[in-house]
Amino acid sequence: MADFSVTGAEIKRLAQETRGDKEGNWKRWGTYLAERQWGTVREDYSDNGEPWTYFTHDDATWKAYRWGEDGILGWCDRKGRLNFSIAMWNEKDPILKERLFGLSGPEGNHGEDVKECYYYLDGTPTHSYAKGLYKYPQQEFPYTDLVETNRNRTHHDLEYELTDTGIFDENEYFDIFVEYAKASPEDICIRITVANRGEAMSRLHLLPQFCFRNTWVDPNIYEADLAKPRLSAIGNDRVLAEHETLGRFHLFADLAPDGSKPKWLFTENETNPSRLQKLPVTRGGCKDAFHLYTIQNDESAVNPHKYGTKAAARYVLDVPAMSEVVVQLRMTQESRSSPTPFGEEFGRTFERRKEEADAFHNLKVSPGLTEDENQVHRQASAGLLWTKQFYCYSVKDWLKGNPNRPNYPGTQLVRNEDWGHLFNRDVISMPDKWEYPWYAAWDSAFHMIPFANLDIDYAKDQLSMLLRDWYMHPNGQMPAYEWNFSDVNPPVHAWACWRVYQRTGPPGQRDRAFLSKVFQKLLLNFTWWVNRKDVRGRHIFTGGFLGLDNIGVFDRSKPMAIGNHLEQADGTAWMAFYCSSMMSMAFELADGNPAYSQIAYKFFSHYIAIAEAMNSLDGTGLWDETDGFYYDHLHTQGRSIPLKIRSIVGIIPLFTVDVLFERVIHRLPEFQRRMNWMLKHRKDLDGFMTFLEHGKEDANKGNGAWLLGLPTKERLERILKYLLDEEEFLSDYGIRSLSKYHEKNPFCFDTGGAETCVSYVPGESDSYMFGGNSNWRGPIWFPMNHLLIEALERYHQFYGESFKVECPTGSGNMMTMQEVADEIRRRLVRLFLPDEKGTRPSYARGNRFAKDEHWKDLVLFYEYFHGDTGRGLGANHQTGWTALVAPILEHIARNRSGQPDIEG
Repeated sequence: MADFSVTGAEIKRLAQETRGDKEGNWKRWGTYLAERQWGTVREDYSDNGEPWTYFTHDDATWKAYRWGEDGILGWCDRKGRLNFSIAMWNEKDPILKERLFGLSGPEGNHGEDVKECYYYLDGTPTHSYAKGLYKYPQQEFPYTDLVETNRNRTHHDLEYELTDTGIFDENEYFDIFVEYAKASPEDICIRITVANRGEAMSRLHLLPQFCFRNTWVDPNIYEADLAKPRLSAIGNDRVLAEHETLGRFHLFADLAPDGSKPKWLFTENETNPSRLQKLPVTRGGCKDAFHLYTIQNDESAVNPHKYGTKAAARYVLDVPAMSEVVVQLRMTQESRSSPTPFGEEFGRTFERRKEEADAFHNLKVSPGLTEDENQVHRQASAGLLWTKQFYCYSVKDWLKGNPNRPNYPGTQLVRNEDWGHLFNRDVISMPDKWEYPWYAAWDSAFHMIPFANLDIDYAKDQLSMLLRDWYMHPNGQMPAYEWNFSDVNPPVHAWACWRVYQRTGPPGQRDRAFLSKVFQKLLLNFTWWVNRKDVRGRHIFTGGFLGLDNIGVFDRSKPMAIGNHLEQADGTAWMAFYCSSMMSMAFELADGNPAYSQIAYKFFSHYIAIAEAMNSLDGTGLWDETDGFYYDHLHTQGRSIPLKIRSIVGIIPLFTVDVLFERVIHRLPEFQRRMNWMLKHRKDLDGFMTFLEHGKEDANKGNGAWLLGLPTKERLERILKYLLDEEEFLSDYGIRSLSKYHEKNPFCFDTGGAETCVSYVPGESDSYMFGGNSNWRGPIWFPMNHLLIEALERYHQFYGESFKVECPTGSGNMMTMQEVADEIRRRLVRLFLPDEKGTRPSYARGNRFAKDEHWKDLVLFYEYFHGDTGRGLGANHQTGWTALVAPILEHIARNRSGQPDIEG
């Protein structure tokens, strides 16, 4: 019999958090600490607007941050006040290892890139349990080699990674596991396990450290009245942490494995002025004190009076060969402090929380997955939870920090100057806490799809957050990302809100308050799009960047020459997709409030107008009848020139398909009257779009359906022929972003006297043009594959067994749309699963990752994947949108176990 106190423990904690129970503040603490604060826009006060060079990795040793903190596998409260992380030294490195090292954007041959080996192994939504792994070399960390070798590589070469340097070849490294377990919401147990993988004893200086974020030297207006916090020793066995709004906590460090007491060190989390002024003598008592004390044996660097705003418990560990040792710490609210913090109860807390984590994740995925598939699902979920990050940025305060900032390129404004209202101080889901330690609007939307299965309330809160008045611009625009909040991401937020709403409960029991709230704000955003991005007022949209970096021959994030504009197949299709999502929401809200039926019809008619323009404006719109594909058009001097690049841009129109059910329409007589009028008087629409094709009724005679889609059924079949051709879009590992056709047939265009070509580049970008470290000219990207799968399933929902296509093209194998969707799922999952040789295609980097017991079960979730080999590329901890593999695996599990799929 199941132990329901274990099985439902995490569910109960989530419910307590949602209700706001006095003893249920479970999310106050979590793995919210950033992994990189240096090199961010928030910390940039330069005169040239170059964050990478203004605040470097080396600067971070001694220079205090203003807007956050960073560390390795760290922990903090939801306002980033008190932070915990590990620091270490192997007696070889020139610096204390306090944060992850990586190349800045200008240094890397493919842009910024972390050069470390670390992994997220487990986690729960309330952070009642979390586990991570950091691999620390015992020989000198190859900082110089990584910088110099990558500098000498071109953009045609692979990146030079830490594992390429040979530093791990003799197994001379430590596996450092960091685990957190909450005994209660304000009582956190910390266990650090140091495993020596080498064949000889090795010494490690381990400094688990706590620090307060610096809010006293240069505070923002919202924290200016806070008293300076303090860390101070109490006797010989604990430290008192005092903060005006956080409260009072006791910090404990257990005895070392040899029975000795660790030494507590204290300093201030403040910039070292002697380094800033480049003085010959370095002042003590500043941020770099533990570095000076450990590396240079400078005892004067720390505060002898044992107080400050940064403290560390220093352990010197002699770890035997092929063995491990354990260090234990605890942070407890003062009122709950125990005289025996490391008794038997400490160990039982970890056992219990780990057991509860296992039970929680077993509830979240049906039986039927293999052991390898379960491992991928568990680590994808862990990565998603670990990449929640405290993010603080008050643009108004930031702008005051330097009145000499340059104008942002292509504008008359200083970077983010028109976003002075924006105030962020939240725990936000990040794309990658090192490479992208800032939110991006469309990334966030995709993150919430897998999050909806783990923590539905967090998913709702994140989607609502970006629509708040202090996030959304007064004109209705949503913030894109900190490098340029005015840039434009694809408008997928409404879709994400609708999908998350569908997961809030069974039909009739869903969170309509959430849906109504976001719907009102999305109306403002939709209006902004219509007013700003429809240049000719003819329902053909531009949009600009739209997240696809180098997809075309032009840099779509920059304005074009006067009189020219780009009419985008993706921008236009995204707006039809927006209409369809808003229409679905309006239909739902009209149940009980008929006034919404008028709004539903508004989005229905707008969808039709976009479809008509996209397929017939100026003759054929953006459709090319000869090729059977949608293309971007350059509008110049009254002419519309198709840019014949077969890319994901021409596939996005398929995402817009929608099924309207008669049972819904019949409840809305006003909508039905207007729809019937259009059916009678606009029969011409059938010539270029799927306009209310009527499906068969079910056995109950009341559940007929109507189909809407940008392409006609005949055009759909022509696009699918390209899509499912293995010499075009269909890879062994999913759908490519650019057709392989362009490998031998590049598209070239004269851009004002210079010819620019787009060819198939399945790996990393071969140029720094439009994006640098991202590439949409061939690789596989999870968000696009996910939306395509959803679209194919909607087509199947309508057509069922009556519509089949050849998959792969030319194979003679006929599949329904559901079967095609499942085939794409299967290929995507293959990226992460070991083949017959033990190699995971996404992580194919030598035998170590296939055979070594300490490496082979570790999974990374890359930003995108090689279009031919499946090799992981870009950011290597982008468990944000690449965590979409989790719902794919959940679908596979339900199918195998014979369970019905979940709507949404």
